[in-house]
Amino acid sequence: MTTAEPIWIYDTTLRDGAQREGLSLSLEDKLRIAHQLDQMGIPFIEGGWPGANPKDVQFFWQIKEEPLSQAEIVAFCSTRRPGRTAAEDPMLQPILSAGTRWVTVFGKSWDLHVVEGLKTTLDENLEMIRDTLSYFRSQGRRVIYDAEHWFDGYRQNPDYALETLGAAIAGGAEWLVLCDTNGGTLPQDVATITRAVSKYIVNHLASHPLDPDRPAPQIGIHTHNDSGTAVANALAAVGEGARMVQGTINGYGERCGNANLCTLIPNLQLKLGYACVREEQLAKLTDTSRLISEIVNLAPDDHAPFVGLSAFAHKGGIHVSAVERNPLTYEHIRPEQVGNRRRIVISDQAGLSNVLAKARSFGIELEKDDPTCRHILQHLKTLENEGYQFEAAEASFELLMREALGQRQRFFELQGFQARCDMAPEMNDGNSYALATIKVRIDGKDYLEAAEGNGPVSALDAALRKALVNVYPAIAQFHLTDYKVRILDGGAGTSAKTRVLVESSNGHQRWTTVGVSTNIIEASYQAVVEGLEYGLLLQNQAEAVLST
Repeated sequence: MTTAEPIWIYDTTLRDGAQREGLSLSLEDKLRIAHQLDQMGIPFIEGGWPGANPKDVQFFWQIKEEPLSQAEIVAFCSTRRPGRTAAEDPMLQPILSAGTRWVTVFGKSWDLHVVEGLKTTLDENLEMIRDTLSYFRSQGRRVIYDAEHWFDGYRQNPDYALETLGAAIAGGAEWLVLCDTNGGTLPQDVATITRAVSKYIVNHLASHPLDPDRPAPQIGIHTHNDSGTAVANALAAVGEGARMVQGTINGYGERCGNANLCTLIPNLQLKLGYACVREEQLAKLTDTSRLISEIVNLAPDDHAPFVGLSAFAHKGGIHVSAVERNPLTYEHIRPEQVGNRRRIVISDQAGLSNVLAKARSFGIELEKDDPTCRHILQHLKTLENEGYQFEAAEASFELLMREALGQRQRFFELQGFQARCDMAPEMNDGNSYALATIKVRIDGKDYLEAAEGNGPVSALDAALRKALVNVYPAIAQFHLTDYKVRILDGGAGTSAKTRVLVESSNGHQRWTTVGVSTNIIEASYQAVVEGLEYGLLLQNQAEAVLST
């Protein structure tokens, strides 16, 4: 399919996405996300419900001071309350004060919600929809109507559900968004019901023609992931004529989340041929996904389609060999199209192809018949058998490879270390402390330092940094971003072998190193030392590039 027909992407990360359990956005977070989505080319960004809380009010005012380049910021609200007109309902005034050109209004499609939730009549609900939308139109706003619980309502009472859409059309809605609010509908039902809505709109407009200057309303889709089919449901609706797709970055949202725009956009654009964003904006998708996961302080899903760290990772030797010859053998798109990259994973399942490809990613050219290549592979498999895990610690593998090639620079040599824990919290304000001393040699000179920490690993890390920072000032910019411990043979009890993974960062790059030992302090020290060593290697490489 090669049509360039547009699909209008509507992002609700700042409102619906923020309802995810454990996710909290500050005003600054919301502004950063809005600007990133704007750079991505998202045409509609739902900012929140003005008046629902002070933060949302501040957001709409602040975004006027930091205007977006192309996206429309949309205010969200419900229909007016029963028993009054929209003009009299104070709840709607903050929506107007937000000053957005577009407003999204949600209303009840399901007669159960009208009678049990709103405690009003079916006719009054229809008037609430029509009156609210008409009021916003009279105030110069353009209106999107979100038909809440649409699919449940249609199944229970299709005639009434369709009447609610008729009321929205009468009120001036330009978009009729069908919401699978409970997330329980399956794709075949979404397709069937969306098709029925499309037919209804045609018939309704034939009998209730619009003013000549008013465009016919279009269908949108808003799906939740409670059945694990939010993306499939949205695609099914598009197949039946929906031209607006609502969702969130990384699928954030209440309960099981919303339709994931990081999956939907490339499927719509690369697989189905619709125009969502420009090619260069699509190439920002992976960075956008990861940046927003950082802002909301949630770990990225490494196995997410298109944008996950593992989305284009190849581990099996046969796979790697085939991908090296022709990426189409095991990749459904070019990873660069969505801003991702191919990764060759190193593990005990690796073959020579993995080692050769990984070496190239480090800027090292090896020949297949080079005996060093087989030595590296055998050493890798031996260490993995002992409990090391290099697919999660690529920095350690690069150091291993450079050592085998005689290219590993020794920035410092450990002469010894000690760590002591004070486990008398009743004497230390309820806290425990650790003291570490360390001796290292740099260019023939010994350095002895000591440092405290809230545990032995923290104290060792601090002492090592003190010993090194005067010679290598770049270390002041390095910091640990993650620390993971895994017991490898739990049956051995307290004598079990331990694997430690340490993730480090210099503020621009991240890298992971590994240590294994029956002594958790020793395993941690291995990982921490290699983390600092690899950071210095990156620093040297960066300085070499600048000098050329």
